[in-house]
Amino acid sequence: MIYAINYDLKRPGQNYEKLYEAIKSCGTWWHYLGSTWLVDTSLGATAIWERLAPHVDKNDLVLVIGVTRDYSGWLPKDASEWLNSRTSKFAE
Repeated sequence: MIYAINYDLKRPGQNYEKLYEAIKSCGTWWHYLGSTWLVDTSLGATAIWERLAPHVDKNDLVLVIGVTRDYSGWLPKDASEWLNSRTSKFAE
């Protein structure tokens, strides 16, 4: 399934590299927007969060949510291709 991982990291200057590595470890990922990652994974939302939680501060905000076929927007061609090649993995 495809999940969107969205965050608002509140600590300026904090090194979040371990968070980014944890996101990448969840599956095939796409990251083009500053605070949004898309991950093609067999993990569920709770399992993804459990991987990420040790790498965020208590005041950071994180949302892990399934991506549906009902999406729209303006993205680069490679982003659209990434999404379009995985539509069978979207939430119903």
